[in-house]
Amino acid sequence: MADDRLFRLKIITPDRLFYEGDVTMVEFKTSEGEIGVYKDHIPLTTILAPGVVRITEPGEVKLAALYSGFVEILKDKVTVLAEIAEWPDEIDVNRAMEAKVRAERRLSSSESDIDEIRAEMALRRALTRIELGGK
Repeated sequence: MADDRLFRLKIITPDRLFYEGDVTMVEFKTSEGEIGVYKDHIPLTTILAPGVVRITEPGEVKLAALYSGFVEILKDKVTVLAEIAEWPDEIDVNRAMEAKVRAERRLSSSESDIDEIRAEMALRRALTRIELGGK
C-alpha cells in the first residue's frame, strides 16, 4: 500500500543529482527564515539560504548542507537547485574552521575594498559546514 503522505524531493547541483526520493517532509533555510514542507504545500518559489536541510524519509532522517540557490515547491514535488550540497561525511571540518577564521578576519578588517556580502556568505557556509560536520 502506497503512503499518501509522500512527495518527490529532488536536490540538484551544477555537478550532480545530489538527492532524489520520496519523503514525508523536508526542512531548510530560506532568505525569509526556516520552512518545513509536507505534501500538498501551497505552491511557492523561494530563495535558499545556507543551512542544514533535514530530509524525512519513512523511517529515517537525513541531514545535508545546502548553500544558496532556489526552491520550487509544488503540491506533490519539491525541487531544490543549490549551488553546493554536501553530506556530513563529505565535509572537512578543519578546512571549514580555517574558512570561518578567514571570513571573520575579513569582516573585522578596516579595509574599504572588502566585499562584506561575500565575506558574510563565506562565514555562513563555514558555520553550516562546522555544524553539520561535527555530527
